[in-house]
Order: sequence, then C-alpha cells, then structure tokens
Amino acid sequence: MKGQSLGQTPLWMKGKLLVQMKIGSVKIDSPVFLAPMAGVTDYAFRIICKEMGAGVVYSEFVSADGIIRENQKTLNLIRFKEKERPIGIQIFGSSPEVMAEAARYVVANFHPDILDINYGCPVPKVTKRGAGSAALKDLCLMGDITSAVVEAARDVPVTVKMRAGWNKNSIVVPEAGERLEKIGVKAITLHPRTTVQSFAGSADWSLIRELKQAVSIPVIGNGDVSAPESVVEMFEETGCDAVMVGRGAFGNPWFFKQALSVVRQAPFPELPSVSERLEMCHRHFALLLEDRGEHWGMNLMRKHFGWYIRGFPGAAAVRKNLVTAQGVSDMKRELDMLLAMHTRKSLQAGLA
Repeated sequence: MKGQSLGQTPLWMKGKLLVQMKIGSVKIDSPVFLAPMAGVTDYAFRIICKEMGAGVVYSEFVSADGIIRENQKTLNLIRFKEKERPIGIQIFGSSPEVMAEAARYVVANFHPDILDINYGCPVPKVTKRGAGSAALKDLCLMGDITSAVVEAARDVPVTVKMRAGWNKNSIVVPEAGERLEKIGVKAITLHPRTTVQSFAGSADWSLIRELKQAVSIPVIGNGDVSAPESVVEMFEETGCDAVMVGRGAFGNPWFFKQALSVVRQAPFPELPSVSERLEMCHRHFALLLEDRGEHWGMNLMRKHFGWYIRGFPGAAAVRKNLVTAQGVSDMKRELDMLLAMHTRKSLQAGLA
C-alpha cells in the first residue's frame, strides 16, 4: 500500500508521536487541527483553540472574488496575529485566473504558513457558482484551479480540503488525491461525506484510508470527530497523519488538550468546571468585542453562548436570555451574574 511505504515515519503509532509533522516546510507540533468554519473560526476562537493545543488553525473560508476586489469585510476575515502560527488561509472560487490572483494577493499581503483551497463546502450558494465541492464534478477544472494556485503561491505550501464526491455515485477520492499530489499540493484534508449528504448521515472513514493509501503527501482526516477518543479511533482506522476537528470544539476548546492527552497516552486533564466554562465564555466574548467591535462581536457571540452554556441546571433559561439580549451590557450582566453564582457554589462545595 503506497501510503504505508513512505520515507516519512507515520505520526501515529501505539499512542505516541514519533516525529514532528511537516506540511511542505512548515513544522507542526500537534496532529490535531482546528477546521476552517464560516462564522466560527475568527481570531477569537482561533487563538483560544491554539492555546489549548491545536496544531494548525484555519481562517474562515473567503471568496477569491472578494479578495481581489479588496473588499474590507473579506480581508478582515483573514487577518491574523503572529501567535496564531502556523495558520492556514482558506480560499474558494471557480475561476483559475481569479483564484491565482487571490493567492498572489494573500501571499504578498498576509504571509500565511499554508494556503488552503476549499473543495469541500456543500452550501448551495457556493456550489451554484461552481465553487466549493462543486469542483469535484469536474476534476479537470479542479486541476486547473489547483495548478493556478500552486504556481501563484510560490513557496507557500498549498493544501486542499475536499469532500468524497458530489454524491454516492461519484466518489472521486483516490483519483482526485493522485491528481492533486502530482500538481504539487502538499497535504489533503478529506471530509468523507458527499455534497448531497451535507452533514447528514455518517462520515465514511474508510475513504480516508483509501486516500492515505493512494498518495504520499500527508492526509488529514475530518468528520464525526465528536469526542477526544474519536481522534485516536480515526488515526487507528485510517492511518491518517493528522485529524481536523470542527463541531466537536464548539463551546469546548478544551477538546484539543483532551485529545492530545489521549493521543500521547498522558493523564486525561480534569474536565472544566461550570465556572471555568463560564470564564472561557466571558473571555471569548471579550476577544470578539475587541476584534470585531460591539455590533459584530455581540451578534457573532450569540451562537457561542448556545454552545458554552449547557449541561447544568437552569442553563436553558440563561442561554435564552443571553441569545436574545439586546445589548452588550445586558449580555455581560447576565454572564457576570451566572459566573458569580457558580463561583459561590464552587467555594461552598470546597468548604463543605
């Protein structure tokens, strides 16, 4: 099997990291990555997940058309700070020429460690334009786009995040992987659902194993990694080089620290208390307000409140109050009251 006869030592073996992973020339210390997610992986969430042990973090996916028009809202999505490195910027589009121009702009103006092409988004407003996972319908066009980006990116490694195919009758995993490697892609992330599936049903991890056997570049597995133990299961079942986490980290940035403890067979960290979760929620909100301003910070935080505030008595009512609050001061007051209450409870429990 090609994927198991490489000069590169597999990262995963009997629960221990044997070598430092590399994508192109980029050295990566942790094999658990944060997935690019629209409306989620902004600076605030990326930096928190990085501190918790994410090996690579990615920007939200951004439109190549928006980049070359220098749309400020688009460009704001891909600004990052040095402490986030290594970081990948993910772009999408359907025109090789536009994607190449966008790649040149991103490399020249932002200097990311990795430039990632989105061939995985199943959202109709993206696929109707021939972008995202729609590219998997036409592997020749996918090849043209990828070649243009690889050439334009010069020394910055180009990676791809893709789905298994458009539908169950058009699985393109091995063929697409081999094409992408020949073009010069340095790593491939596979979410093994089809476009038609969207996020329904189960991710077919056997397709990640097929891809790993078909190519010599690193393969990153993604999909249905819902618990820290799932990371190890994916490594063992697929032989992949890294695992990318998406929805499993919603309201739970501790996921990365927990997953690494399982991978390295280290003691599992103590689960965060309600007070610790609320403190993290408070910090996340503060980072969003600092980075995006009151209007956008408040609106973006509503979904995060829904993810952080759960699993304890009265959580549903508090979550509703936070999500429906009309202003930043109301949100902060609700959080402060909840945090004070749970801090008191923790102190009383400690004294009992």
